[in-house]
Formats: sequence, C-alpha cells, structure tokens
Amino acid sequence: MSSPDPQVRAARNQSTSPAGPNARGPVVAVTGAASGVGALLTARLAASAEVRRVIALDEKRGECAAAQWHVLDVRDPAIADRLRGADVVVHLALDLDLETDAAARTAYNVRGTQTVLTAAAAAGVHRVVLCTSAMVYGALPDNELPLSEDAELRATAEATGVGDLLEIERLARRAPRAHPGLNVTVVRPAILVGGTDTALTRYFESPRLLVVAGSRPAWQFCHVEDLCGALEYAVLEKVDGELAVGCEGWLEQEEVEELSGIRRMELPSAVALGAAARLHRIGLTPSPAGDLAYTMYPWVVSGSRLHDAGWRPKYTNEEVLAELLEEVAGRHTVAGRRLGRKDATAAGAAGATVALLGAAAVVRRARKARRRI
Repeated sequence: MSSPDPQVRAARNQSTSPAGPNARGPVVAVTGAASGVGALLTARLAASAEVRRVIALDEKRGECAAAQWHVLDVRDPAIADRLRGADVVVHLALDLDLETDAAARTAYNVRGTQTVLTAAAAAGVHRVVLCTSAMVYGALPDNELPLSEDAELRATAEATGVGDLLEIERLARRAPRAHPGLNVTVVRPAILVGGTDTALTRYFESPRLLVVAGSRPAWQFCHVEDLCGALEYAVLEKVDGELAVGCEGWLEQEEVEELSGIRRMELPSAVALGAAARLHRIGLTPSPAGDLAYTMYPWVVSGSRLHDAGWRPKYTNEEVLAELLEEVAGRHTVAGRRLGRKDATAAGAAGATVALLGAAAVVRRARKARRRI
C-alpha cells in the first residue's frame, strides 16, 4: 500500500471550512506542533469547523500557516502566558528518540509535562490532553486479550521511555487534585506507525524476526492518523478519561511472518535477554533488554471508550503493517542497532544468526579492550 508523507496527506484532507475567529468550538493549544504527530494534529484542528483557533507551540515554527505560532521550550514557565485564552491543551512535546541520552530525555519529558500542567491551570485552561502509550500496561504473559482501559498499569521502567511515560501518567492522576477544575485526559496508542522510529518499528528492519522461545506475542498497531482522530475526539470533549487507541483486534506472530515475508529466528529466553542486556550495557545498541518484552507478550488494548463514543479506526492491523514495511524498506537493523550499508550487506548475506554471533564477538572484543586499558 503506497502512502504519501503524513503531512502531505493532512494537507490533502483539510476541510474547506478552516477554523477562524467566528467559528464555534474551543481554542486549542498544541505543544510539539512543528513535527510528527503534533504537526498532523495541528493541521487537522486548524482545518476543523469545530475548532475556533489553534495555538501552536514548539522550539521551531512549523508549516501550518493557519495556526498562531509561539516558539519556545515547553519547560519555560513563560508558556503560561502563551496559553491564555486556550480552552484545551494537547501536550505532544515528548522526546522518545532511541538515541537520546536517557537522563536528558527524562529531564525533558517529565519537566515539560509538569510545566505544561501547571501553566495550563494558571492560564485558566480547563482540559489538558496527554499522550503516552499502551506500553504503560506492561507486556506480560498473563495479560488479558484485549486489555480494558481500566486495567492496572503494570509496566516497569526497563524499556525505552516507559519510565517517563509512567511518570507522566502519575502527573496526570495528580493534576486534578493539585489544580481543581483542570480535567486531564490521557490517550494511550498501541504501536505507533507513520513516520515513527521506535524499538518496535525497528523490529521489522531485521533480517529475521526474533522470536523468544515460549513467548506469546500479539501485534496491534495504531496509525498516526487514527491517533490524531482519537486526540480530536478528546479535544472536542466527545470522550474523556484514560483512552486506549489502536486498530481492531490483533495479529498473531505467525500472521505477521506470513504478511511480512520475513522468517523467524527463535532463541531461548536466557540467550535473547542476556545478549540484549550485554549489547546495551556496552553501548552497542540503543534498546535495553526491557524492550524485548513488548515483542514477547501481549499488550493489546480494546479501545472501548473511544468505540462507545462513536470513534472507529480507519486502518486495519494488516494495512498498518504493510505501510510500516514500506517505510522500513532498505533499512537494516540487528539487535536494535541500525547498520550502515556495508554492514547491512554482510548481515543480509550471512543471515541473522551470523549477525548475532558477530555482535557477540564485538562484545568479547570490547571486554578484552577494557581489560587492556
């Protein structure tokens, strides 16, 4: 399934009745509005006849000319002045980049969310919409299929960015008590696809799909356009509370392998987890061993609250997987590390097993080098 750039799609889909001072509906502020999901949502809201005005905030100016832009860091307390007059804030300024230093990432994500919540309350905003991930439920062998929104958040901080997301969830629960009158809605998407780069999308860049022996994966995706639709529902107060969003149902591992045409490589749990931990510890891969759990056990969500409000995903799991495979075509990743062209050619020729053995050899060489220092 061919698919144009997400921002191009958003421009094509814009309404002929853009928001304006005479339009009914809320004034909406979007943080992280210059790129990614933030840019798509900003364009969508600016084109909506149900939104009066869009305030866009980011560290750089984006392309949506219909929005009112403010360039600043979301951790700056001056953001409160920029939010005055807004009815709703959608906070999407998060850094979940695999390559970002973990301490710097946490400092940005947690401090930014704290500042936005406090500033929104000070500015008289009545609703804040936060976006985390369905990963906060945790990937566990005894998870129900699917999980309800009210399921316990059992994730740990061992996977990339999940510790930050759990802290954001805690801030969301605490905010209405700290700031009476402030309503906080949290949207939790499944594996996000559409211009994204995560440990879970990189899984499909590997020459073989790693399967941990004895595990029971279940794959559920969320297209960025469907996420924007769910966020718009929250903005317009068609639904509130904790919201899970994703495609209908899920795919079993065998279905994923058949649809992708990528064969599996099955490893014992101790070997897979041990290798992932060692490679991450010495800095060869950006993904900690905790990321593997989300490819081993189910964390599928029902999305019942959005469904009850009338929202439906436009994409199926099969369609989103097809788009993901198109996006990652030509990229090559082994053990979460993206390879250069020369390395990728070698990995493709030798197969995933040899590539992992090569990674193990690198670990041994690094150990010897440290001993010689």
